[in-house]
Amino acid sequence: MAHILVVDDEKSICELLEITFRKEGHRVEVANNGESARRRLESQIFDIVISDIRMPDTSGVELLKFTKEIAPSSVFLLITGVPTIDTAIAAINSGADRYVIKDHELVDQLRRAVQQVSENLKWRKEAGYLRRELRRLTGLDNIIGRSPKMRAIFDLIQTIAPQSSRVLITGESGTGKELVARAIHENSPRALTPFITINCGAFPETLLESELFGYMKGAFTGASENRQGLFQAAHGGTLFMDEIGNMSLTMQVKLYRVLQEGKVRPLGSTEETDVDVRVITATNKDLEKEIAERRFRDDLYYRLSVIPVHLPPLRERREDIPLLARAFLERFRKAMEKPVEAIEPEAMLRLEEYDWPGNVRELENTIERSVALETGRQITLTVLPEKIRSFASALAAAKSASDGTPAIPEEGIEFEKILDETERRYLLAALERAGGVQRRAAELLKMSYHSFRHYAKKHKIQ
Repeated sequence: MAHILVVDDEKSICELLEITFRKEGHRVEVANNGESARRRLESQIFDIVISDIRMPDTSGVELLKFTKEIAPSSVFLLITGVPTIDTAIAAINSGADRYVIKDHELVDQLRRAVQQVSENLKWRKEAGYLRRELRRLTGLDNIIGRSPKMRAIFDLIQTIAPQSSRVLITGESGTGKELVARAIHENSPRALTPFITINCGAFPETLLESELFGYMKGAFTGASENRQGLFQAAHGGTLFMDEIGNMSLTMQVKLYRVLQEGKVRPLGSTEETDVDVRVITATNKDLEKEIAERRFRDDLYYRLSVIPVHLPPLRERREDIPLLARAFLERFRKAMEKPVEAIEPEAMLRLEEYDWPGNVRELENTIERSVALETGRQITLTVLPEKIRSFASALAAAKSASDGTPAIPEEGIEFEKILDETERRYLLAALERAGGVQRRAAELLKMSYHSFRHYAKKHKIQ
């Protein structure tokens, strides 16, 4: 539904149009003079402005020029009770979208015009949905997995998608948090409405506020026109906020207020606008630890984590690696028009053995690289990155035969790399078991906290 401003010095016309369009579900505000209309246009963003041409303190054409200057995307409909050729020409030349005469067909003509604008808004939203659906059908947005942990994620998505509850998705970088957010949206009643994403870690605090809440012309240097924020753009749909753990404490306070009241106030505005948005957030940080260290507000955390979803790292669902690898292979061989059709067994074994610190994203990049380098019909061991080949050798060397003798592959081993990889794997495993608490991880490895910090720094483990 559209947000409409009706401007006319005849109160009866304002009341008639307000009643008419409110009955049809639109949000309607009225102004009885040009000054009042300007104040509203400076503080809010309207989809449609319906204005009389002749008013005591200003003309509709002047108001049209003002509106197009600060909010070019607003549709402007001019109405008049004294039609002349000159006013019609002035209206069209100033950018009016429709010129309507005040007669017995006024309401019907305006209803048709508003309906057309609303249909255009609807089609823009549906076009966005169709583009996302096309990407999904070509495999770009698929969530792939058959492991028990991923089947549990699929079941959870089906359960929570129909609701409007907020969702907090956690997991390491590269595990596919945005894909899960998209799946929740596309399986919800909001599927035909906007799905808008923002990476909170990519913006400084001042820019993040204007991106989320919008701004009015003149709110700051460079604000040459009114601009919707992402909350307003996502009205009726879903807003996915990635890296929420990187948001400053000041912005956390402002976000909490929006979530609590369901209203946003653009920068430079004195008016608030209602928003109906399902908020899904994601982070690779331990927010409970961030709360304990006073870097994240506990009240915001409880607002965001109504339904928590944790994505497992790829190393915890190795049975999904062949499925993912083949899906990526199919995509990239078509994109590159290469005859690579399979992955040789030895290469697949190395892929399954590797720990994938970059998770699914790293696997995707590895397959893309391998397809680009491969000259035959199968991805072979020789085109895999050296770190994956050496990791598998280190793993083989770490295994002991029944008599206690280490198993060494025919091609030999790189002893220093084996030690480094083994150290790193045990450090990460201990941290995971300890929930990220370093002192507890040091205890599990039966070493001092000082020694643990030394090894963590050596292997660049945060």
